[in-house]
Amino acid sequence: MAGYLVNDTRKVTTHRFMEMKQKGEKISMLTSYDFTMAGIVDKAGIDAILVGDSASNVMAGNATTLPMTVDNMIYHARSVVRAVQRALVICDMPFGSYQVNAAEGVANAIRIMKESGCDAVKMEGGVEILDTVKRILDAGIPVMAHLGLTPQSINKFGTYAVRAKEQAEADKLISDAIALCEAGCFGITLEKVPAALAVEVTRTVKCPTIGIGAGNGTDGQVLVIADMLGMTQGFSPRFLRRYADLNTVITDAVGRYVEDVKSGDFPNESESY
Repeated sequence: MAGYLVNDTRKVTTHRFMEMKQKGEKISMLTSYDFTMAGIVDKAGIDAILVGDSASNVMAGNATTLPMTVDNMIYHARSVVRAVQRALVICDMPFGSYQVNAAEGVANAIRIMKESGCDAVKMEGGVEILDTVKRILDAGIPVMAHLGLTPQSINKFGTYAVRAKEQAEADKLISDAIALCEAGCFGITLEKVPAALAVEVTRTVKCPTIGIGAGNGTDGQVLVIADMLGMTQGFSPRFLRRYADLNTVITDAVGRYVEDVKSGDFPNESESY
């Protein structure tokens, strides 16, 4: 069954990511963390689902992504994979799962792939993690890179402000992107970087770029599902477009349910056995 405005029902693969870039077809990506939401998102025609370590904020209420563990990510990714038929499912490797050494990174990537059934992993960082990325790729595991604002490094930078505004950091980001793409990464997420820099990276590398707060010149876009559906409150960065106001819808529905239970209106005779 084709998704909304999507006629191609083939399973999306990393190879198709490259095809889409070459054809100039934009890539759509959203996060999901559970079976029910992932099934809806997949049927709507999304190209890729990121099981993000943003589950730490959205699902667990943590202030940062750092508390997420490999076990946490496997749990969420496995739940998502069970619901998905078409989308490429990418699972974040959480903080601490690949920074110690390459061998530990490979072992954790293998665990995530084997136990969740996802299609690929995503890793934050540039040339500093290149050896680990290469080792994971050598193990047959597709890797998406992540440059720009890297939330796992929030304590290092101390801010979620736009990255690579200065020339030196911009130059490093470009060289990192080239190195990661040449190593074999099938895509690069660019988070919160100047739009002009994102365009330059996208034109320079052969692998697709997925932007979040990186302008419209990337090969695709990703947003956190709870943000774009208006479930979260008090978070309104410039790059966020809300496509619904589910916070109001859900609050109203729950409120009416409470009222009906309190008044004795629910369940009524037709809702009873």
